[in-house]
Amino acid sequence: MKVDSVHRDDKHRFSKPAVPEVRLIEGIGVEGDAHAGATVQHLHLVRRNAAAPNLRQVHLIQRELIDELNAKGYDVAPGDLGENITTDGLDLFSLPTGTNLRLGDSAVVTVTGLRDPCNQINKLRTGMLKEVIWREADGTTVYRVGIMAVVSTAGVVRPGDPLTVVLPPEPHEPLGLV
Repeated sequence: MKVDSVHRDDKHRFSKPAVPEVRLIEGIGVEGDAHAGATVQHLHLVRRNAAAPNLRQVHLIQRELIDELNAKGYDVAPGDLGENITTDGLDLFSLPTGTNLRLGDSAVVTVTGLRDPCNQINKLRTGMLKEVIWREADGTTVYRVGIMAVVSTAGVVRPGDPLTVVLPPEPHEPLGLV
């Protein structure tokens, strides 16, 4: 398990360009990213409650999802879906809430939940939203456009850095939308 790529953008745009490294700041997020802050920074959440804690400081997507979307004919590169960190070799969607992910030498993020997909995904690639959100036969909605985390321990993260998973104590709480 490793970090595939890292991304940052100081503007509220949907996609984020790749950078050589990101610096994670405890309780804030990715230094220089538009979504960094102790309180919510996502524009639709700010309108609801600007004083709410930012549970979406770091957005992670697994490389395997990007590969799957490309295999289905969508031209998607790491960072296109707005993630800060693209991982390789880890099923992010199987992690419980409260999982700690050690990234590189010292950075640790704590998983808070699933990213809530929005229609901007279809603006990026027409029809792609149905590939990352759907309803199962039993009525359960499946969300697969990454997970969100907060920075628990500061550090620098680079492509190729190792990624280590530390599960929280049981009972495990499944990921919900944040």
